[in-house]
Amino acid sequence: MSGVDPVDLQVMLGALRAACDEMGAVLVRSAHSANIKERRDASTALFDGDGEMAMQAEHIPVHLGAMPAAVAAVLGEDHGSGDVWILNDPFRGGTHLPDITVISPVFCAGELAAFAASRAHHADVGGSVPGSMPADSRSLEDEGVVIEPRRLVRAGELDEDLLERLVASTRAPAQRRADLRAQLAANRAGAARVVELVERIGLGALRDGMRETNDYAERRTRARLAELSDGERTASDVLEAPDGDLEVRLRATVAADSLTLDFSGSAPQHDGNLNSPLAVTTSACIFALRVLADPDVPPCAGAYRPLEVTAPEGTLVNARPGAAVVAGNVETSSRVADLVLAAFGRALGQGTMNNLTLGNADFTYYETLGGGQGACPDADGPSAVHVAMSNTLNTPIEALELEFPVRALTYARRAGSGGAGARRGGDGVVRELEALAEMEYSLLTDRRRHGPPGAAGGSPGAPGRNLLNGEPIGPKTSGTLRPGDRLRIETPGGGGHGEPEVSRP
Repeated sequence: MSGVDPVDLQVMLGALRAACDEMGAVLVRSAHSANIKERRDASTALFDGDGEMAMQAEHIPVHLGAMPAAVAAVLGEDHGSGDVWILNDPFRGGTHLPDITVISPVFCAGELAAFAASRAHHADVGGSVPGSMPADSRSLEDEGVVIEPRRLVRAGELDEDLLERLVASTRAPAQRRADLRAQLAANRAGAARVVELVERIGLGALRDGMRETNDYAERRTRARLAELSDGERTASDVLEAPDGDLEVRLRATVAADSLTLDFSGSAPQHDGNLNSPLAVTTSACIFALRVLADPDVPPCAGAYRPLEVTAPEGTLVNARPGAAVVAGNVETSSRVADLVLAAFGRALGQGTMNNLTLGNADFTYYETLGGGQGACPDADGPSAVHVAMSNTLNTPIEALELEFPVRALTYARRAGSGGAGARRGGDGVVRELEALAEMEYSLLTDRRRHGPPGAAGGSPGAPGRNLLNGEPIGPKTSGTLRPGDRLRIETPGGGGHGEPEVSRP
């Protein structure tokens, strides 16, 4: 048993969680891009001095589960008080290039006490198309500027030259600069709260509390896994590449109080951009574990200690460095989470983030769209929500039309798109935009050929549809919109659960 008093531990849990939430609030309120200030496509977390996650705000699952890899990428560096690191390389701690991570070592009385970290999806990081989410990328360089772990601030002094070189590689550099400064401000807020906590309870007590928080989360997760029946479960599904379907396979093994997820047999990495770095695959597995085990467990490293992930290198779920990954982060991560949930008998949600980017020389815009969630044994699935690995908001129509040269023609629930069952799946949404200026668009979507499966006899949700001026277009596609063109996205419904009741005459 730990020597940390349970009441003191709960107080520390609250303090750490509040610090992470405050970091997120600072980031959202300081950012300039609609993607962060409106959609809140950003995440914050605190790590202990050994690089283990001590607490995170409940922001974006695909960000947070992969953020430990970012801290690990700089952990062995020579840290000093006032230093800050920056990175986005998917194979050195990042996810995909638009997600830029900023990491600040926190020193108390000359000792490394913690790390404050923030990750935000920037509306552009260069690359072949505005928004840096190309549908046809084949290499990492096609997708934007690659930032290997670099020291952005040394001893409190911002490296202005480095900052200017980075933003010069992007579109709308003033907005990129402002959003990066917002991340720095968020990290400062987190660091200040850690310092205040140490002043109140002492560095030793902080370290003990962080360690016990992780041990407590591990105990709770293992207790819930122990309630599941031991044995092996399997699932398979596909991702919709432009040239055909790519299979992803899973063998899930519960043994006592641990879970092993083995993706052997999945398709080899692709010459497109559906490749997932291992950190992203692991992130999706961590999300699914929390759903299956104990969603209320403190979100920290201990919560995923009972998890082992096996993903052969060179496959779709563990791509080799240099591969294009922009869709792997958003779409393959969604499918990985789907597979784990399907293996344990869950009806599936929309299984895609419905990624849309628009832009020209004057602006860049990025959004993910909600859809239907899968039904549960005791409840219908929610409609028009961001599902699984995405936890963002939509861009409000008022903000959209004020800032960008587009008009929203339709934004509505896609009635009847949820799968039938004793409990119905949730409905998707319809979002139709009219271009008011010439611009490029890029769509990275999935579940257009195959609807999200139901469970226990429930029907699948309706597949999504993408249309340009009323004509169907592919799930991964890009092109040019001219004034008056209309782009319509109909997102998938969730799968139903249980055999539908048969009405009798």
